[in-house]
Amino acid sequence: MRNGKRVGVVIPALNEEQAIGYVIGDIPSWVDDIVVADNGSLDCTAAAARAASARVVVEHERGYGAACQAGIAALRAPDIIVFLDGDYSDCPQEMAALVDPIASGRSDFVVGSRVHGERERGALTPQQRFGNWLACRLIGSLCGTTCSDLGPFRAIRVDALRSLDVNDRAFGWIVEMQLKATEIGLRYLEVPVSYRTHIGASKISGTLRGSLLAGVTILSVIARTAWRSYKSA
Repeated sequence: MRNGKRVGVVIPALNEEQAIGYVIGDIPSWVDDIVVADNGSLDCTAAAARAASARVVVEHERGYGAACQAGIAALRAPDIIVFLDGDYSDCPQEMAALVDPIASGRSDFVVGSRVHGERERGALTPQQRFGNWLACRLIGSLCGTTCSDLGPFRAIRVDALRSLDVNDRAFGWIVEMQLKATEIGLRYLEVPVSYRTHIGASKISGTLRGSLLAGVTILSVIARTAWRSYKSA
């Protein structure tokens, strides 16, 4: 519990046997509930997560959003939900920087900006940097707001998340959350976070196919939002 608020953590994971124990081990002791959403791993990710004292839910439908939604459904009545990746690229020790603005009532939704934080050399690939820049520029043009990153390390009030009705089952989950938060006027905040080279093989940015699929998904979510706004104007 943090400042009187129950905090739950969701970690979508796919073949993260080598990293998941480190991720869970670095999560602050004040977190009330940790759920690893195993997205059909072929290694011992689930066993490693349980050995590190996390609960595990298995979502066989492949997709970042599908895993996040399964993790949310398994949480035990949190007030605030934190999302972070299972490859140890995010730094769980910095979680208070995301949670405290929400727990104190100053913000509804906080995203950790890797762009403004300290990064290990090579932690963000060129395609990630370009994709972030392009998506954030498009979001800014569409919504009239400023964001620097579509970072996976993020926290949100649980009732605010419900109001967003984020339903993308793939990698568009992240950008849909940010777009809808802007649309309904949630109090949005970015905080700088550290970012390091992940353990193991990247499932998205490390392959050309993964990067292209993620990019197409993100741009399609932005395009659908723009079209919906145009029709309602």
